[in-house]
Formats: sequence, C-alpha cells, structure tokens
Amino acid sequence: MSEQLLPGYIIRRGSLLERSLLLKFMQQTYQDLFPNEDFSHLEQTVKQYFSSDTPLWWVGEEGEQGSGGAGEQGSNKESLSSAPLPLCPSAPIACLWVGNAIDQVHGNRHAHIFILYVVPEHRRRGIGTALMRYVENWAIQRGDRQIGLQVFQSNKPALNLYNQLGYQTQSLWMVKFLSAEK
Repeated sequence: MSEQLLPGYIIRRGSLLERSLLLKFMQQTYQDLFPNEDFSHLEQTVKQYFSSDTPLWWVGEEGEQGSGGAGEQGSNKESLSSAPLPLCPSAPIACLWVGNAIDQVHGNRHAHIFILYVVPEHRRRGIGTALMRYVENWAIQRGDRQIGLQVFQSNKPALNLYNQLGYQTQSLWMVKFLSAEK
C-alpha cells in the first residue's frame, strides 16, 4: 500500500521480488562515496540479509492514477474510495532498508538501518529526514527503544542529517589494514 511521505512523494513497502533493485541502490550508495571501487560483493550481503524480517521501502514521485505503477491498482482499497490512489512509479528515487540488531550493552533487539539512499537529483528536499522519521515511527510501533546505523566519517551530508535528528555516536568502528608483507 502506498502513502504520501511528503507532498509530491509516495512511500511504499518493497517486496522480496525487488532484490535486484535493492542491490542496484546499495551499489549506487557505495559508488557515490567510493567511485573507483568494485561493489559486486554487495550481492552476497543482499542474499544473506534481505528477508521478510528486514523491511524495505521505496519512495517515488507522486503520479496520477492509471495502469501500471506500484501494483496497488488491484487492491480492494481502490473500490472503497472514489479518490484516486497515488502511485509510486516504477523508478524509485529513494530507498530505505532496515534490519535487526542486538544492543551489545543491554541485549535488546532494535532496528538497524542497512541503507538509506536518495538519488542525487532529489536530495535536499526533506526526503531523507522524512524517511528517518518514518522508520522511527515504525520502530516505535513495533516496540523498539532505539535505532542503530553505521555511517562513514567521510559522508558529511549523512552525518549532518543524523546529528540534526538527534543521533549520537555510541561506539566507533575501527579498522587496521593488514599487509602480508613483513
């Protein structure tokens, strides 16, 4: 079922049949940050973690009622209302994929954002903020007491968004690149 996320934008729940589109969005997310890298390995991430327990949402531009679209036209809801249903066109402009994590301090399950991506031409229109608020409401409704995410330090726009929304650093992910040479 589609609903309005912001004026001009519709959000709809994704399906398990959209694995290849999710992979495309994940690869684009990383490609934007690291343009010279190969991200074909993300296919394994999607294969391992994408399931009915890890919800996916798509955002599209609001469209007119008609044939095609997001697959909502055959629903009973259409016949219950004379108002046209908004559609999320087949080419999404944003994606939100959420999984589950365990708080390492208290042991509670909570939502974990795998990916939040807005295509560049639709950025700075409030879509990221609206998606974060959407997922926060979703997490509250299912009983979560927190949401986690991982963000690269080099991704300043994302860091700014999360800071503005009240997210705080809880831990630092540290790595050391190892060389086989001694």
